[in-house]
Amino acid sequence: MTNKLKVIDYDMIYLSYDEPNAERNYADLCQKVPWAKRVHGVKGSDAAHKACAELSETDRFITVDGDNIIDPTFLQQEIDLAQNEDLGHCVISWAANNQVNGLIYGNGGLKCWPKKYVLDMRTHEAADPNNKHAQVDFCWDVQYIQIEKCFSKIMNNATPQQAWRAGFREGVKMCLDRGARPAAVEDFFKNDWRNLHRAYIWMTVGADANNGLWSIYGARKGFFLTMFTDWDFVNVRDFDYLNNYWNETTETVSEDNLIEEIKKLGKLIKSYIDIPVPTVPLDAEASKFYKHTYQSPARLKAGFLMDQQ
Repeated sequence: MTNKLKVIDYDMIYLSYDEPNAERNYADLCQKVPWAKRVHGVKGSDAAHKACAELSETDRFITVDGDNIIDPTFLQQEIDLAQNEDLGHCVISWAANNQVNGLIYGNGGLKCWPKKYVLDMRTHEAADPNNKHAQVDFCWDVQYIQIEKCFSKIMNNATPQQAWRAGFREGVKMCLDRGARPAAVEDFFKNDWRNLHRAYIWMTVGADANNGLWSIYGARKGFFLTMFTDWDFVNVRDFDYLNNYWNETTETVSEDNLIEEIKKLGKLIKSYIDIPVPTVPLDAEASKFYKHTYQSPARLKAGFLMDQQ
């Protein structure tokens, strides 16, 4: 016996904060999903998702992030799940295609949340200070059902600031072991190989994309601060903090010296740890070629995922 989940049966909620392309992306979503709802400007990831849950009139709801463009075929999706499994604590996650570096994984992708679980959870700014796994992400306290197919594009490079912030956040998160900073530099290599590769790609690929070099710079800066300084990486969850950090960054880094600053960070990082990240990132032609040939690794599927239409 199976339990069929149809995407069309659940509320779809557009979740935005301050993304420079939020209004354009929301207009695109409304053309495809005229009944979509919206939560905007709620500070804190935990609070924002609770606002979505409160707005939802269905027992589960689907979030579309502010930098996300969905494929309309997503609305046709049906998933068969084992009838006897309790999905009350499970988030269904679809991969998304990052337009800067070609990575395809759960970051920024479409997600189907159980309403009651979201209302009861404590993550990010609401997390128990003693729960180190819940401080900067959902994924270590929530069970994910990872869907292989990709039904959205992540457009997080409309401005230099947006691209930098996206890179910075993933540069931090790809360092972490279940949400915690590695105890020693060499412990970085104990992380899942997929996250290691994603960290390398964020710090290397994207020169062909609009503002892609800012994304690379941000990823290298986030990686460096997390791995080799006592900077409090929990700040990565606070967009207002990051916006202020961006303002400080642009006092010394600009389009004119961006490549040189990326190189400096590359040399600095490689003086601490031997990772296969070139000091000079791939240029536009090489980045375009890489994205054309890159094959995303398979996602880890839950045992009770039976089939996907």
